Amino acid sequence: MRLKIAAETAGALAYLHSATSMPIIHRDVKTTNILLDDNYIAKVADFGASRLIPIDQTQLTTLVQGTLGYLDPEYFHSSQLTEKSDVYSFGVVLAELLTGKKALSFNRPESERNLAMYFVSSMKEDRLIEILDDHVNVDEEIIIKQIREVAILTKRCLKVKGDDRPTMKEVTAELDGLISLGKHPWGRDGFGFEETEYLLNPNSERYNGDGDEPGGNCSTSNTSYAGFDSMKNHIIMPHDDGR
Repeated sequence: MRLKIAAETAGALAYLHSATSMPIIHRDVKTTNILLDDNYIAKVADFGASRLIPIDQTQLTTLVQGTLGYLDPEYFHSSQLTEKSDVYSFGVVLAELLTGKKALSFNRPESERNLAMYFVSSMKEDRLIEILDDHVNVDEEIIIKQIREVAILTKRCLKVKGDDRPTMKEVTAELDGLISLGKHPWGRDGFGFEETEYLLNPNSERYNGDGDEPGGNCSTSNTSYAGFDSMKNHIIMPHDDGR
């Protein structure tokens, strides 16, 4: 369920960055701006801080705005806003989904107050299992694989330098691939190398497998954009100024 929520949120942000006539940077991605309906379908809301990016530009110089704990450190220090700022904030959301901890809490020990920093340091020390939310089921091997891949992706999203972070299209593709990994009947028996590589990284060389699996008769360039049209339904625009 958490993986589904993450994938739907990532897809909505990827739609804003890549499929609109003019790219939109949300600028305040956080868990309280991700709404869930009765079926746990994720909706990205509150565009009061969002900015349009002219097509001939990749960044804007703005007054720093956002929420502490989710704020991209590169944007904070340079005032240069790019789509990678949303990627960082989404990385914090992923860390929250994995750990069940708030992005920022002064009730925790000093080394754990900032979740992003605590998560990255814990990954470096190979302590992922220790920091997982107790409610996350780690009994099945396939779930452990998914969790580790999401954790690695989270760490990439939280890179200090924006250029080192993936795009939201890449994030969406990886999360969708991990969902497929869990649903596919091969997932519990072990994938072949090519199948696993394709599902976890649809941007790699095309997988020419047989049967009904993606990649048999289509190029992976289309796979990264799959479902973006439906992401319109995952975006709630404000009726006024968003505040």
